[in-house]
Amino acid sequence: MKDKLLYEGKAKQVFTVADNPNLLVLSYKNDATAFNGEKKAEFQGKGRFNNLISAKVFEYLQQKGINSHFKEAINETEQLVEKTTIIPLEVVIRNVAAGSIVRRTGITEKTIFNPPLVELFYKKDELGDPLINDDHVLLLTDATEADLTKIKKMALQVNEQLQAFFKEINLQLVDFKLEFGRNASSEIVLSDEVSPDTCRLWDIGTGEKMDKDVFREDLGDLVTVYDNILSRLEAKQ
Repeated sequence: MKDKLLYEGKAKQVFTVADNPNLLVLSYKNDATAFNGEKKAEFQGKGRFNNLISAKVFEYLQQKGINSHFKEAINETEQLVEKTTIIPLEVVIRNVAAGSIVRRTGITEKTIFNPPLVELFYKKDELGDPLINDDHVLLLTDATEADLTKIKKMALQVNEQLQAFFKEINLQLVDFKLEFGRNASSEIVLSDEVSPDTCRLWDIGTGEKMDKDVFREDLGDLVTVYDNILSRLEAKQ
């Protein structure tokens, strides 16, 4: 099905599909990176877990009426997606204070945000993905005010659904990053991935970190944690 390598990022390879220019194959890698690529490692099996977890998340969101680029998981490490032109914007939804917002603002860790906090980052590796405001988005991307309103609304809808989704497997959705793109019909849809690489998840009972912070902070074995999440998701079906 997959044809030529179109792009390779830190966590995925993107391939064209020979017989359909509007589809792509995402191939999940075993690489892990943190701090904008400053810390790197490879974990056998990580690509499989991120692919299968992300597929389950996208399937759930589609059942809830949230449009995304996702079509189907085609094997253990790859999924078929609709080709989109990514808007160079990372949308971070925060339900609880953790990570960079604590370092940047001095807000006490574990402070609850009600309503959830929406942050925007300019997707530009060489600049370190800086925090930006709405006016910056309009200046630096081709998104309009209406587009940005839609993106924020969709992100908050995703948050509402995913809080319930993860709560079912005893995980608290602390915060997460989303990316959006335009498909062939110019519709803005959820893109990229939603996985423990892009979400901060804490076990509701123990408070244990169940995401890429395990790698960032050298807290344990990343693959064991991701395996635990997938096992919980498979058990609830």
